[in-house]
Amino acid sequence: MRLKDILLALSVVVAWGINFVVIKVGLHGMPPFLLAGLRFALVAFPAVCFIKPPAIALKWLVAYGMTISFGQFAFLFLAIKLGMPAGIASLVLQAQAFFTMMFAGVFLAEKLKWHHLAGMLIACFGMLLLARAASPAQGGNALPLVPLLLTLGAALSWGLGNITNKVIAQKHSAPMLSLVVWSALIPVGPFFFCAWLIDGPTVIQQSLANISTQTVLSLIYLSFLASLFGYAIWGNLLKRYETWRIAPLSLLVPVVGLISANLLLGETLSGAQVASAMVIIAGLLVNMFGGFIPRLFAARA
Repeated sequence: MRLKDILLALSVVVAWGINFVVIKVGLHGMPPFLLAGLRFALVAFPAVCFIKPPAIALKWLVAYGMTISFGQFAFLFLAIKLGMPAGIASLVLQAQAFFTMMFAGVFLAEKLKWHHLAGMLIACFGMLLLARAASPAQGGNALPLVPLLLTLGAALSWGLGNITNKVIAQKHSAPMLSLVVWSALIPVGPFFFCAWLIDGPTVIQQSLANISTQTVLSLIYLSFLASLFGYAIWGNLLKRYETWRIAPLSLLVPVVGLISANLLLGETLSGAQVASAMVIIAGLLVNMFGGFIPRLFAARA
């Protein structure tokens, strides 16, 4: 990879890692579904006025928007609002890699290899340890189960979105930026409806009338840096380079997420949570690089 592209990839990793901190900051002054709806409204407008719609069937645009946008961020925003630490959320969300592989096996008939299954088992064990680990930030209590399950729901939705994206890529040649912008129209209505249904019109009006500067800055970051910039650059790099060169860099996202949550939010992890996080990362590494182990032994032989 050229140095310029390496720096671009790392800038996306940093933007996505800090994204979890920004979500938590934005949720201080606004309900989760309203914040998410405004985020995707800003992703779509005014960009749809200048970018051509992707040449794909409407059903695939809806499927992409409802999984990778609505499902993922409805679960994630709600989880963080209910007490999921931003740093741990950035790590647990990487379970999307395992959901993606499972769905690929079911819907695309792709075969799982031994290191995929081993990585899943190791990461699942790490999740169980994480669920039981006490947190200093919560007075020595274990991580709340509901936010953890919601974050896993976000990872599952991301996995479904990845499969939808793969089907779209196989059948069409839609530019990534076009797909991101036009699919952002899909979740706006459902997010605002959920905000009206759960929070009520009074809370929505008060949130908009008293919107703070930090919430506005959070929306700008989430819409333009994390979404438009992040997905456009990442998609372009995946088109130009082999997947194995780009995909491993996503493992740095939870590293940035954990560090930024500690530095910016003061989130701390207990020894048990650090150990659990290392087990989950080990599972992700086995899943991604385990296939190289037999080749190394074969080369030595």
